[in-house]
Amino acid sequence: MENHLSGLIGSKTRIKLLVRLFFNPGTQSYLRELAKEFGVSTNAVREELNQLKRTDLLVSQKNGRQVYYMANAAHPIFPELKSMVSKVMGIDQVVDGIVNRLGDLERAYLIDDYAEGKDTGIIDLLLVGDINAYHLDDLSRKTERYIKRKIRTLVLSGEEFQDFLPKLMTRPHLLVWEAQQASYAPAP
Repeated sequence: MENHLSGLIGSKTRIKLLVRLFFNPGTQSYLRELAKEFGVSTNAVREELNQLKRTDLLVSQKNGRQVYYMANAAHPIFPELKSMVSKVMGIDQVVDGIVNRLGDLERAYLIDDYAEGKDTGIIDLLLVGDINAYHLDDLSRKTERYIKRKIRTLVLSGEEFQDFLPKLMTRPHLLVWEAQQASYAPAP
Protein backbone atom coordinates (compact mmCIF):
# COMPACT_ATOMS: atom_id res chain seq x y z
CA MET A 1 0.00 0.00 0.00
CA GLU A 2 2.65 2.55 0.97
CA ASN A 3 4.56 2.11 -2.30
CA HIS A 4 1.95 4.00 -4.33
CA LEU A 5 1.67 7.02 -2.06
CA SER A 6 5.13 7.03 -0.48
CA GLY A 7 6.55 9.12 -3.32
CA LEU A 8 4.05 11.85 -2.47
CA ILE A 9 3.77 11.42 1.29
CA GLY A 10 6.84 10.69 3.38
CA SER A 11 5.14 9.48 6.55
CA LYS A 12 3.92 5.87 6.55
CA THR A 13 1.66 6.67 9.49
CA ARG A 14 0.06 9.54 7.56
CA ILE A 15 -0.52 7.24 4.58
CA LYS A 16 -2.19 4.68 6.86
CA LEU A 17 -4.38 7.40 8.37
CA LEU A 18 -5.46 8.66 4.96
CA VAL A 19 -6.30 5.15 3.79
CA ARG A 20 -8.12 4.31 7.03
CA LEU A 21 -10.21 7.48 7.14
CA PHE A 22 -10.70 8.45 3.47
CA PHE A 23 -11.54 5.08 1.97
CA ASN A 24 -14.85 4.93 3.83
CA PRO A 25 -15.62 8.47 5.03
CA GLY A 26 -18.22 7.16 7.46
CA THR A 27 -15.41 5.56 9.47
CA GLN A 28 -14.29 7.27 12.63
CA SER A 29 -11.45 6.22 14.89
CA TYR A 30 -9.74 7.36 18.06
CA LEU A 31 -6.05 7.77 18.86
CA ARG A 32 -5.28 4.58 20.82
CA GLU A 33 -7.27 2.41 18.41
CA LEU A 34 -5.24 3.75 15.47
CA ALA A 35 -1.91 3.41 17.29
CA LYS A 36 -2.67 -0.22 18.14
CA GLU A 37 -3.87 -1.01 14.60
CA PHE A 38 -0.79 0.58 12.99
CA GLY A 39 1.66 -0.78 15.56
CA VAL A 40 3.16 2.66 16.33
CA SER A 41 3.25 4.93 19.36
CA THR A 42 0.31 7.14 20.27
CA ASN A 43 2.65 10.15 19.94
CA ALA A 44 3.41 9.30 16.30
CA VAL A 45 -0.30 8.98 15.51
CA ARG A 46 -1.18 12.11 17.50
CA GLU A 47 1.37 14.16 15.55
CA GLU A 48 -0.05 13.03 12.20
CA LEU A 49 -3.66 13.49 13.32
CA ASN A 50 -2.86 17.02 14.45
CA GLN A 51 -1.16 17.81 11.13
CA LEU A 52 -4.13 16.50 9.12
CA LYS A 53 -6.53 18.38 11.38
CA ARG A 54 -4.57 21.65 10.94
CA THR A 55 -5.01 21.32 7.18
CA ASP A 56 -8.74 20.63 7.69
CA LEU A 57 -8.48 17.20 6.05
CA LEU A 58 -9.84 15.68 9.27
CA VAL A 59 -12.55 16.72 11.66
CA SER A 60 -12.93 15.48 15.21
CA GLN A 61 -15.75 14.89 17.63
CA LYS A 62 -15.51 14.29 21.36
CA ASN A 63 -17.59 11.48 22.83
CA GLY A 64 -17.01 11.12 26.56
CA ARG A 65 -13.25 10.94 27.05
CA GLN A 66 -12.54 9.79 23.49
CA VAL A 67 -11.88 12.10 20.55
CA TYR A 68 -12.96 10.49 17.28
CA TYR A 69 -11.38 11.55 14.00
CA MET A 70 -12.95 11.29 10.56
CA ALA A 71 -12.34 12.53 7.03
CA ASN A 72 -13.64 16.01 6.27
CA ALA A 73 -15.97 15.32 3.33
CA ALA A 74 -16.43 19.08 2.87
CA HIS A 75 -12.73 19.66 2.13
CA PRO A 76 -12.13 20.80 -1.48
CA ILE A 77 -9.71 17.93 -2.23
CA PHE A 78 -11.76 15.25 -0.49
CA PRO A 79 -12.99 13.62 -3.76
CA GLU A 80 -9.46 13.40 -5.13
CA LEU A 81 -8.03 11.93 -1.92
CA LYS A 82 -10.84 9.40 -1.71
CA SER A 83 -10.19 8.39 -5.32
CA MET A 84 -6.43 8.06 -4.71
CA VAL A 85 -7.01 5.89 -1.64
CA SER A 86 -9.37 3.62 -3.60
CA LYS A 87 -6.71 3.19 -6.26
CA VAL A 88 -4.04 2.40 -3.67
CA MET A 89 -6.25 -0.27 -2.12
CA GLY A 90 -7.05 -1.77 -5.51
CA ILE A 91 -10.80 -1.30 -5.20
CA ASP A 92 -11.03 0.53 -8.52
CA GLN A 93 -9.55 -2.59 -10.16
CA VAL A 94 -12.01 -4.86 -8.34
CA VAL A 95 -14.92 -2.79 -9.63
CA ASP A 96 -13.49 -2.56 -13.16
CA GLY A 97 -12.18 -6.12 -13.32
CA ILE A 98 -15.00 -8.02 -11.66
CA VAL A 99 -18.12 -6.07 -10.81
CA ASN A 100 -18.62 -4.35 -14.17
CA ARG A 101 -18.24 -7.66 -16.03
CA LEU A 102 -20.57 -9.96 -14.14
CA GLY A 103 -23.78 -9.37 -16.06
CA ASP A 104 -26.82 -9.90 -13.83
CA LEU A 105 -25.32 -8.16 -10.83
CA GLU A 106 -27.63 -5.94 -8.79
CA ARG A 107 -25.27 -4.69 -6.06
CA ALA A 108 -21.74 -5.09 -4.80
CA TYR A 109 -20.57 -4.32 -1.26
CA LEU A 110 -17.21 -4.31 0.40
CA ILE A 111 -17.64 -5.82 3.83
CA ASP A 112 -15.62 -6.09 7.02
CA ASP A 113 -11.99 -4.83 7.11
CA TYR A 114 -11.81 -3.10 3.73
CA ALA A 115 -15.13 -1.37 4.36
CA GLU A 116 -13.44 0.20 7.39
CA GLY A 117 -10.40 1.20 5.37
CA LYS A 118 -8.15 -1.54 6.77
CA ASP A 119 -5.87 -2.93 4.08
CA THR A 120 -5.50 -6.50 5.37
CA GLY A 121 -4.72 -8.02 1.98
CA ILE A 122 -8.06 -9.86 1.78
CA ILE A 123 -10.95 -8.06 0.10
CA ASP A 124 -14.35 -9.40 1.17
CA LEU A 125 -16.95 -8.71 -1.49
CA LEU A 126 -20.70 -9.31 -1.20
CA LEU A 127 -22.35 -9.68 -4.61
CA VAL A 128 -26.11 -9.66 -5.09
CA GLY A 129 -27.58 -11.10 -8.28
CA ASP A 130 -27.61 -14.09 -10.62
CA ILE A 131 -23.89 -14.67 -11.17
CA ASN A 132 -22.02 -17.43 -12.97
CA ALA A 133 -19.62 -18.87 -10.37
CA TYR A 134 -17.07 -20.02 -12.96
CA HIS A 135 -16.92 -16.58 -14.60
CA LEU A 136 -16.64 -14.91 -11.16
CA ASP A 137 -13.80 -17.22 -10.14
CA ASP A 138 -11.91 -16.53 -13.37
CA LEU A 139 -12.31 -12.74 -13.05
CA SER A 140 -11.36 -12.86 -9.35
CA ARG A 141 -8.13 -14.78 -10.01
CA LYS A 142 -7.07 -12.39 -12.79
CA THR A 143 -7.83 -9.35 -10.64
CA GLU A 144 -6.02 -10.82 -7.61
CA ARG A 145 -2.83 -11.19 -9.62
CA TYR A 146 -3.06 -7.58 -10.76
CA ILE A 147 -3.83 -5.98 -7.38
CA LYS A 148 -1.77 -8.44 -5.27
CA ARG A 149 -4.61 -9.01 -2.81
CA LYS A 150 -6.93 -11.97 -2.17
CA ILE A 151 -10.60 -11.56 -3.05
CA ARG A 152 -13.26 -13.52 -1.14
CA THR A 153 -16.79 -13.36 -2.46
CA LEU A 154 -20.19 -14.08 -1.01
CA VAL A 155 -22.86 -14.33 -3.71
CA LEU A 156 -26.52 -13.95 -2.77
CA SER A 157 -29.73 -13.80 -4.77
CA GLY A 158 -32.00 -10.79 -4.19
CA GLU A 159 -34.17 -12.86 -1.84
CA GLU A 160 -31.17 -14.20 0.10
CA PHE A 161 -29.87 -10.64 0.38
CA GLN A 162 -33.12 -9.52 2.01
CA ASP A 163 -32.71 -12.27 4.62
CA PHE A 164 -29.03 -11.33 5.10
CA LEU A 165 -29.67 -7.56 5.33
CA PRO A 166 -30.15 -7.42 9.16
CA LYS A 167 -26.81 -9.20 9.62
CA LEU A 168 -25.12 -6.90 7.08
CA MET A 169 -26.27 -3.86 9.07
CA THR A 170 -24.26 -5.10 12.07
CA ARG A 171 -21.03 -5.38 10.03
CA PRO A 172 -18.88 -2.73 8.37
CA HIS A 173 -20.07 -2.42 4.78
CA LEU A 174 -19.71 -0.06 1.85
CA LEU A 175 -21.80 -0.10 -1.31
CA VAL A 176 -19.33 0.05 -4.22
CA TRP A 177 -21.64 -0.63 -7.16
CA GLU A 178 -25.37 -0.70 -7.85
CA ALA A 179 -27.40 -1.47 -10.97
CA GLN A 180 -29.68 1.35 -12.09
CA GLN A 181 -32.87 -0.55 -11.28
CA ALA A 182 -32.46 -2.96 -8.37
CA SER A 183 -35.51 -5.05 -7.57
CA TYR A 184 -35.58 -4.64 -3.80
CA ALA A 185 -35.32 -2.13 -0.96
CA PRO A 186 -33.05 0.96 -1.17
CA ALA A 187 -29.40 0.67 -0.29
CA PRO A 188 -28.61 0.87 3.42
